Amino acid sequence: MNEETFPNPIQIPLATAQEWEKRYEDDNTVDAIKIKAFLIPRESLEKVLELKTEAVYAYLGINDQNEKTLLFVGAEKDLKTGKYVNVYGPPASEANAEDGDVVYDGVRPSPPY
Repeated sequence: MNEETFPNPIQIPLATAQEWEKRYEDDNTVDAIKIKAFLIPRESLEKVLELKTEAVYAYLGINDQNEKTLLFVGAEKDLKTGKYVNVYGPPASEANAEDGDVVYDGVRPSPPY
């Protein structure tokens, strides 16, 4: 995938993902263009699958470019509750360690992509 289509990082801090998810939940606008699909870079899928979890959650969010997006996190079943819980990725590098856990993005809505 090229930088023009996927210019933003694949890994984003958990706090940013939570902000985008809340933005989506609070959004009550009607889009002029209905999103039919999402273009997902292979790297996003590979990164979340590297977590080796039972399943993957895909949360809906609205990013800083005001585009609808999917946010990927691993999911493991809690044996006590029987519910799936989020499993986040580690920081992308030691330099980003202060950002804490990450989720995986990079997704683009279609149309227009």
